[in-house]
Amino acid sequence: MAHRPDTLEHAPLGRDSAYPEQYDAELLFPIPRAANRAPLGIEEGKLPFVGEDEWHAFEVSWLNARGKPIVAVARFRLPADSPSLIESKSWKLYLNSFNQTRVESREAVVETLTRDLSAAAGAPVSVELLGVEDAELAPQPLPGDCLDELDIEVSDYTPSAAHLAVSDEVVEETLHSHLLKSNCPVTGQPDWGSVMIRYKGPKLDREGLLRYLIGYRQHQDFHEHCVEHIFTDLMQHAKPTELLVLARYVRRGGLDISPWRATPGLTPPSPLRLARQ
Repeated sequence: MAHRPDTLEHAPLGRDSAYPEQYDAELLFPIPRAANRAPLGIEEGKLPFVGEDEWHAFEVSWLNARGKPIVAVARFRLPADSPSLIESKSWKLYLNSFNQTRVESREAVVETLTRDLSAAAGAPVSVELLGVEDAELAPQPLPGDCLDELDIEVSDYTPSAAHLAVSDEVVEETLHSHLLKSNCPVTGQPDWGSVMIRYKGPKLDREGLLRYLIGYRQHQDFHEHCVEHIFTDLMQHAKPTELLVLARYVRRGGLDISPWRATPGLTPPSPLRLARQ
């Protein structure tokens, strides 16, 4: 049984919850980021990165003024410097509270979502509504070289920066792996994902990097904090001059989460969605 952190004491995560019949903004459950960043040596207000948490919600629906259901796919972007992230089960419950709620227009839905999510995160949240057949939702491959065919032996399934090694050669390259897996910090359920690393600096040993990424396989943490963990370990042990870490996690409960963190000036390729999402 996974331990419930103090920050999740009153969260709906891992508990049976009845789905709401009507709109209720109070369902959103913010979680302060600072508590999880402190063990990484990240001081509040002194972030070593820029970035966003990009969410897609595939179970978004409401009733129009005449009671007809409308469906959409929502894209949300939370800034990495927001004081809080939002716990995913509470987010799902909140979105489902629109299911039997009449709303005058799509613009009114966007306005409500923007207001409520920004209040919960403590910073402006970007909201877009996409059609369920929108071309932006089509899957694409990750750029760069894939590490997954490397023939390595693995015996360590906890994150260890000791696996990270570099050479004297300075390169600029993009690498990715689909072998990322971490676990929910409360329920222990698996979270599957892909990770892309774009950097400029001393060349990373690819076998060591893959062992390091596989090390998250039994690690319990939120998606956002796993990405920050990877970013800070790479910055400390590989010392790149430029670095971007992007994870695209597989959809669970109608939501997928794709956090990215980077040195200032770098941004991820967008739009970018994978087949597993």
